[in-house]
Amino acid sequence: VDVSQEVAVSEWLKRCDAISPIERVFANAGIGTGEENENNVRRTFAVNVNGCVNTVLPIIELFRERRKSNPNARLQILITASIAGYGPISSCPSYSATKSCMKTWALAMRGMLKKENIQVSAICPGFVRSRITDQNTCPMPFFMEADKAARIILSRADRNVGLIAFPWPMRLAVWLLSILPF
Repeated sequence: VDVSQEVAVSEWLKRCDAISPIERVFANAGIGTGEENENNVRRTFAVNVNGCVNTVLPIIELFRERRKSNPNARLQILITASIAGYGPISSCPSYSATKSCMKTWALAMRGMLKKENIQVSAICPGFVRSRITDQNTCPMPFFMEADKAARIILSRADRNVGLIAFPWPMRLAVWLLSILPF
């Protein structure tokens, strides 16, 4: 399913939920920008922001309905942002902007949905092997294989950690960079 297509994603999620009730969803939409031309920028926002929104909003409604029939169900939304979302990255402005948006939205929704007992976490990995990093030509400090990143994410998700950001040296470095003046 193309996550940028609101109706298609909503219908797909409802079909999946009818087959097997969803309890945990990973909104993991993400593409790299490449050249910052109009088409690439618009596509990056369509996938990274709208794709995530198109996944999360229908899930919230499904979870609210589920909560009525099963008040003790563990319901969890995990939204993939990125370490790049900690600050403006001039080498990939659209990517860093969209991932910053998803990080902030996830953390704000965590507070909003807490009273409904729906858990929300923001996932902010550094460089993890993916189709995006396979195309990168820039340095990728603290590069991590996907299976190791998955273990970190699942371990912290199981503990309902709100901000799952790793590796810590990369998180510290980008945070420090984000508070420096331009």
